[in-house]
Amino acid sequence: MASSTLTSKDFQEGVDDAGRPMPTDQNVLQKHVAFFDRNHDGLVYPWETFEGFRAIGAGYFLSIFSSFFINVALSGKTRPGKFPSLLFPIEVKNIHLAKHGSDSGVYDKEGRFVPLKFEEIFSKFARTHADALTSDELMAMLKANREPKDYKGWIGGWTEWKVLYSICKDNHGLLRKETIRAVYDGSLFEHLERERAAAKKKA
Repeated sequence: MASSTLTSKDFQEGVDDAGRPMPTDQNVLQKHVAFFDRNHDGLVYPWETFEGFRAIGAGYFLSIFSSFFINVALSGKTRPGKFPSLLFPIEVKNIHLAKHGSDSGVYDKEGRFVPLKFEEIFSKFARTHADALTSDELMAMLKANREPKDYKGWIGGWTEWKVLYSICKDNHGLLRKETIRAVYDGSLFEHLERERAAAKKKA
């Protein structure tokens, strides 16, 4: 699915597919999450997470699981000082507060992209191909990232990367460098949504 060529101008900056304005002052982590904010109101509800996963080609079961797991896990962390909501909204502007441990470090504590950490993923773990990860190499990275007794971080990291691999691996079972890079700023999601919409029109 993600093996097609990605370009930096793959989608029009500033508007979504419906022509609605999108925030342009977000950091990379916020952009990563903002794709799932389908109405651009700064909040991501479980049904929006579900819709976003469906838009990029995820199946019903994975979309339902992801919408429950992600929103329940992140909602409270992104709403400090507020009473818990049974609607489990995620506040995009505070997504950096939900950053879990045992991760790659590609996002810093403020949600900014760290190029050195991104390159380390491949210099340390890409043994078969310099610009891609196999399933085994991905698992080796996840094990290396584990912090002692950080069980929530282990689960969070494993779930994120396995979902990414499931949706975005190419026909050779490889997770390409350009694909992973595009995930970090959310541009891959836009690409996949457009690609899937175009395929439906041709069908």
